[in-house]
Amino acid sequence: MAIVTGASRGIGAASALALAECGADLVVSARDPEALASLVKTVAEQTGRRAIAVPADLNDLDNLPALVDAAIGSFDRLDIVVNNVGGTMPRPFLDTSARYLEAAFHWNVTVGFQLTKLAVPHMLAAGGGSVVNVSSAVGHLSDRGFVGYGTAKGALDQLTRLSARDLAPRIRVNAVAPGSIETDALGSVLNDDMRRTMTSMTPLQRLGRVEDIAVAVVYLASDASSFLTGKVIEVDGGLNVPNLPLGLPDL
Repeated sequence: MAIVTGASRGIGAASALALAECGADLVVSARDPEALASLVKTVAEQTGRRAIAVPADLNDLDNLPALVDAAIGSFDRLDIVVNNVGGTMPRPFLDTSARYLEAAFHWNVTVGFQLTKLAVPHMLAAGGGSVVNVSSAVGHLSDRGFVGYGTAKGALDQLTRLSARDLAPRIRVNAVAPGSIETDALGSVLNDDMRRTMTSMTPLQRLGRVEDIAVAVVYLASDASSFLTGKVIEVDGGLNVPNLPLGLPDL
């Protein structure tokens, strides 16, 4: 039984569906109730598994217990948590306020930490479990304009390593670090010139698909990765530098 956050579209929805295809029942959450309802219907029709939608603004920590309550109330167990919510728009350094940095940390790190903490007693009661954090290539690469987002994702990577030590051996904690994935969010700002630049800077010469990340999530959530914890798996087409240069000038 798995909880997947940020599941209304993109990586979250693809990961939820992939987990269901492998036999998991689900609690899915995001802000958009209509998108969640569509996902629940797709899960039922394509996989025969059950999915419970919990529409919520997960930036508010008070809304997180409802996800765990839904898992235990509907399925009487909790085995997997996929912390997919996150994201912060790039900004030049001098336009990044302390409040903006703190908000990025809260959204990308604190929310996942708190949901994991709430889930741990129930995962232990079920005999163990797996936590999968969705990070980003920008958590370990560097370019201008990503001080908020990249710092937060870098912290998420370290949270993964540290909590893996705290929760071993019964609960595994790993992360997947996507590169540029062709989601609705990226598609909304992507033009032909940007696509050419990004693909040319990616060794595998294409943008990622949500399914590329979903299969990594399934691997990390499943017994196939039973000897893996505290690791960040890079699924980025071979990037060693960010492939979306913002062209910010010297100060």
